[in-house]
Amino acid sequence: MPAIFFGHGNPMNALYRNAYTEGWSALGRTLPKPRAILSISAHWYVPSTAVTVADAPRTIHDFGGFPPQLFAVRYPAPGSQALATRVRELLAPVPVLRDEGWGLDHGTWSVLVHVYPDADVPVVQLSIDETREASWHYQIAKQLTPLRDEGVLIMGSGNLVHNLHTYAWGNPKLGPYDWAARFEDRARRLLEAKDFAPLVDYEALGRDAHLSAPTPDHYLPLVYVLAQYRDGDEVTFPVEGFDGGSISMLSVALGAA
Repeated sequence: MPAIFFGHGNPMNALYRNAYTEGWSALGRTLPKPRAILSISAHWYVPSTAVTVADAPRTIHDFGGFPPQLFAVRYPAPGSQALATRVRELLAPVPVLRDEGWGLDHGTWSVLVHVYPDADVPVVQLSIDETREASWHYQIAKQLTPLRDEGVLIMGSGNLVHNLHTYAWGNPKLGPYDWAARFEDRARRLLEAKDFAPLVDYEALGRDAHLSAPTPDHYLPLVYVLAQYRDGDEVTFPVEGFDGGSISMLSVALGAA
């Protein structure tokens, strides 16, 4: 299976038909159908490492101020006790909590409603431990690579550039700010060269990086995906674009056909 980072952006993308969601739908039609999905979402950013173990994970509406239609969306994908157990085995000796209360947050379901609209693929979420640095996440994520051979799609969901303080509210079609465009371009060149070390140590990349990822939550899901790289994997960008000047919608696929 490939590993894919999705720039999920606005949760309203769950309802929209646009270039981003059409790109996600196209991936669902062209990728081999996975046995299960392991999602690392920006929106489960907590001081621990945990996996969801519910047989029927709830659809979490972890936002406010959106229309009722968005709160009505349900993504009734099943969970997978077997995958949760396997993740805990692979990440040992890191303690991984079994979480029965979390479900699928919008970083996961707002994308998957387009990729697999029938919600017929089991989904497990893995939390991001907010107390750990990016290099730690990269190293433990490498322990998950056997899942690719076991029919599991590893997806990260966040945004390479995510700065809501500078977002052009009311003007989503605004092109990227100079610093955002420069950082995305630099990241793309590093990805194409398969030079991931600077992207893991992204805080050393200077002011553009600090403006593009002022907090780690939306950036770290990309680090989990980069850790799945294997020699010979092609790196592609199936979806791209900017929303409101400061949200990159870039998707990054490793090993996708």
